Amino acid sequence: MMANTITICPDCEVGSIKEGISIAADFDTLLIKKGTYKEYNILVDKPLTLLGEGYPVIDAEEKGEIIRVVSDHVTLDGLFLINVGVSYTSDHAAIRVVKSEHFLIQNIVLEKLFFGIYLEKSNNGKVYHNKIIGEARDEYNSGNGIQLWYSNNVVVDRNIVQGTRDGIYLEFSDHVTINNNLSSNNLRYGLHFMFSNNDVYSNNTFENNGAGVAVMFSKDIKMINNTFRKNWGTAAYGMLLKEINDAEIIGNTFEENTIGINIEGSNRILYKNNDFVHNGWALKVLGACYTNTFEGNNFLYNSFDLSYNSKLNDNKIAGNYWSNYTGYDLDKDGVGDVPYRPVKLFSYIVNRTPETIILLRSLFMDIIDFSEKVSPIFTPDNLLDQTPLMKKVDISAHQTGANGPIKD
Repeated sequence: MMANTITICPDCEVGSIKEGISIAADFDTLLIKKGTYKEYNILVDKPLTLLGEGYPVIDAEEKGEIIRVVSDHVTLDGLFLINVGVSYTSDHAAIRVVKSEHFLIQNIVLEKLFFGIYLEKSNNGKVYHNKIIGEARDEYNSGNGIQLWYSNNVVVDRNIVQGTRDGIYLEFSDHVTINNNLSSNNLRYGLHFMFSNNDVYSNNTFENNGAGVAVMFSKDIKMINNTFRKNWGTAAYGMLLKEINDAEIIGNTFEENTIGINIEGSNRILYKNNDFVHNGWALKVLGACYTNTFEGNNFLYNSFDLSYNSKLNDNKIAGNYWSNYTGYDLDKDGVGDVPYRPVKLFSYIVNRTPETIILLRSLFMDIIDFSEKVSPIFTPDNLLDQTPLMKKVDISAHQTGANGPIKD
């Protein structure tokens, strides 16, 4: 049976999207012409393609959800959706996909939304090249830009998400790939995920969010070639890791964040070839962290390179470049002859008495840091980089994509 194309426009025989869906057969295409369609609660309950021409506007007039997909094999392409209704009892979304397989949502513009794209128990789909612009001012009356809940094997690629609560949010969603997205100016997190395993996120930018990325209670995560920038504030960080095991954090840039990475209860993680530039703290390591490796990273002009409030345990810090390192390399092998001690006494003091941060640039602090370096009493005496590098690591030469090297 041949699939047909049904043309929808205000002056056509079929004037509304709901009418088009009702008369369409499975696998038909609804070609929606340029114009404004005042419709909401549009239910796509059969395999269809909804294709916009010239970005037709679907305006829900703040009455509720706009499109709900409950069928497999649905494509939404080239639509402009606005004015989702705000609800405190049900999470209205511009697009909600429920218990569906093999969906494609692409080239969609969403504005004036509550939740943007909400995937619920839906698998094997793609959210590609969409623009989601919210106006979130408070957490209680705003939703997330792209949300995955119990949704597996999904690709989230080349989306722009701004002004929502969490830009991208995952919960109980495994084998998800999040690539090439820009998530900025969101109220809470650029990316937030919990209880989600075997996920990859790479080549994303998280900028100027309440906090960059929070990764919690998950395992086997790859975080590669992302940029975390200007996530700044009293409780802000580029990345928060809480109860994370068996992960790779490689080739990322953490620039101008209050804390580059805040780490708690996270084990067997490789931190390699990352740039930490002009952060307040590059790394803040709290308790219960074991068998982590920090190697080949650049620590450049951070106020504090490392804050560490427990024993070193079996964590390994070796072969990093530290801009504050003042040692020498007499044998010219590129490795400093004197170990580097990254934890400063002043960092220890600030952790206990935050008000002392006002003394950051004072001569007095330089003197006590020097005295602690000579004879460690308060900082862990075995917390050393025994092989500090004399030259900065060229991160781009080492960067790898989710499926292997992306540069020679």
